[in-house]
Formats: sequence, structure tokens, C-alpha cells
Amino acid sequence: MFPFSALPVLLLWVVTASGSGTTACEDAQKTCSVITCGIPVTNGTPGRDGRDGAKGEKGEPGQGPRGLQGPPGKLGPPGNTGVPGPPGAKGQKGDRGDSSVAESKLANLEQELRTLKSELDHIKKLKALCAGLRAFVATPKNAEENKAIQNVANGVAFLGITDERTEGKFEYVTGGRLAYSNWKSNEPNNHGSGEDCVVLLQDGLWNDITCSSSFTAVCEFPA
Repeated sequence: MFPFSALPVLLLWVVTASGSGTTACEDAQKTCSVITCGIPVTNGTPGRDGRDGAKGEKGEPGQGPRGLQGPPGKLGPPGNTGVPGPPGAKGQKGDRGDSSVAESKLANLEQELRTLKSELDHIKKLKALCAGLRAFVATPKNAEENKAIQNVANGVAFLGITDERTEGKFEYVTGGRLAYSNWKSNEPNNHGSGEDCVVLLQDGLWNDITCSSSFTAVCEFPA
């Protein structure tokens, strides 16, 4: 008795592809459980592609030339402010500045301020002088009045006209723009940047002059 007689027997039947192959396979199926048959077939249409397989591991970098760098990405949010660094070393003391120019400008400004104050005070005195007589400093509104003031003054005399409020814009000390003028040639010229008052010359022409000058003041009384 063979030791493997109790095991099931698997019978393999190999049939060669031939004209009677189909009949042999049918007969063989009656006597065996697994049969390999060669049956002639014709080529059919290709089958569908199979599903993609699982993604493989990343390979090593290639040895070819590297491609161009792509554009930069969007700017990220600003980071937190860092801790302040230690203070730097103290620098050397600089040279002393030249204050002579500044001091000179300051002195000039102070002098101009004193001059303007003096002229303003003089105008106020002229106005006060005539106001005390219930009159005002004469202001000719036409050629006839200009001639009349000239005859009364009998010399150089102040008129009630000034540009102390806005340089170059002469007006009456009582307020209002000039309705008449009789300036001398090339006047007014604000000579020395300090001629804010007006005088009537002996020939009846006008000239701008510093308000601190000493001349007659003609007072005009209302009619």
C-alpha cells in the first residue's frame, strides 16, 4: 500500500489543439475535475484599460539640467516685532555751530519790529492830535481838495494815508481804499522797506515816507 493512497487524486488531462479537441474536452470533463484544453480561438477586440495602480514612492532627482525658478509666492503676514537691540555707542561731540548769522537776523528783526512800533505810534499820535480837535488827518479825495491842503500846509505835511496794514495797498487811516492819488514820479517805492506813511510835498505831489519823520499834520474838519 502506498502511503499517499488516502489523499485525493488530481487528474490533469492535457489535450492538444486539433480538429477533435472540442469532443475530447467534453469527454474528459466527465472523468476529471480540472482540465486544460486547447481550443482554437480567433483574435477579439482589445479589452478595457485596467485601473491605475497605487502611487509609487518619489524617485531620486534627475541628473539633467535644472528648470527655471518659478515666480515668488504671495507675501506672508508680517511677523512679530523683535526685541529692541542694545543702544549703540555714543558718538563724538560735534563742532559748535556758528550762531553769528542767526543772531544777526534776530537783531535785524528786532530793529524792524521797533521801527514798525514807532511808526504805528506816530500814526496814532497824528490821529489823536486831530481827533482831539474833533477832526481827522487830511485826506484829499480830488485835485481841488489836494490843492486846498497844499495851500494850508505851506510846506511838506502828512496826509491821512498809509499802507502799514498791507504793504503796497494804500488806504485812508479812517478806512477805505483811495479814491484819488497824486504820486510823484517813481513813487511810492517803499525806500528802505519802511515807508508806510504819505506826505504832501510843496508842489502838491505825494511821496511815501517813514512814519517816524517829523512834518506838519493838517487836520480836516467835517463839514
